[in-house]
Amino acid sequence: MSSFDKIFKVAKEYIFMAAGMLFYSFGWVACILPNDGTGGGASGLALVLCKALAQAGIADLQIGTMVLIINAILLLISGFIVGWNFGFKTIYCVVVLSLSMNMWIGVLPPGNFLGLQDPIVAIVLGGVCAGLGIVICFAQGGSTGGTDIAAVIINHYRTVSYGKILIYSDLFIIGSALFVGYDIATVIYGYIMTAVVGYTVDMIQAGSQQSNQVLIVSQDPEKMAEAIANNVHRGVTLLDAQGWYSKKDTKVVMVVCRKRETPMLLKYVKSVDPGAFMTVGSVMGVYGQGFETLNKI
Repeated sequence: MSSFDKIFKVAKEYIFMAAGMLFYSFGWVACILPNDGTGGGASGLALVLCKALAQAGIADLQIGTMVLIINAILLLISGFIVGWNFGFKTIYCVVVLSLSMNMWIGVLPPGNFLGLQDPIVAIVLGGVCAGLGIVICFAQGGSTGGTDIAAVIINHYRTVSYGKILIYSDLFIIGSALFVGYDIATVIYGYIMTAVVGYTVDMIQAGSQQSNQVLIVSQDPEKMAEAIANNVHRGVTLLDAQGWYSKKDTKVVMVVCRKRETPMLLKYVKSVDPGAFMTVGSVMGVYGQGFETLNKI
């Protein structure tokens, strides 16, 4: 790879990460804030703290500024406790996220300019935009900070799964909105928004990588394997097996293919051996020749 190609690749990554943060911040500023919504993570905590400081008459900060302060504190704590080995991409995404939130607040018309009268619709749309932004950022190796940094700090002292940290922190942050004047409906909307973000991330990531693993038991496994390899053009693996009832040794034909290719494969198997026994299972994250490359992990 030439120097120009390397520079172009790096530049593309940072452009896409910035685009992801723009999507994420747009979901918050255009959909969630105008409908008095809330959410989890650093953005949700920033919203609660901004309102608490405004009510106390201490300061009137924009949410983007508070997000930057929260992440800066977490990065400093992480640096002193764990070490200063966090990536520059994390710092970049945190800064772009904070700036883009304040930017959207400054350029978008005030109020519910999208005309979303139903708070649920607005919250769902905001969650989808935020989730899309997270996926774009993650695909380039970036991080939105917040919970990711907190997880590193917590795991330095005690091993806790990232999922548990995310759930517990979001429950606490969204629930704390009750103490700064938000009603119970807003808190419920916050939980819905968090669920939509998580579902959007999972759906997009799974949709781009999901494949099916097909296991085929046939009277003539070698013939079946040869036919699939020559006509469906997918790799085939023969697994040693034994029929428990018949006590006969046999071979099971295993094929991993894209989800969209599965119906064609099943029809072809049926045409070769109408009596074949087949099972289909969903798998995600298939890496190797013909699928995702290992450097995308």
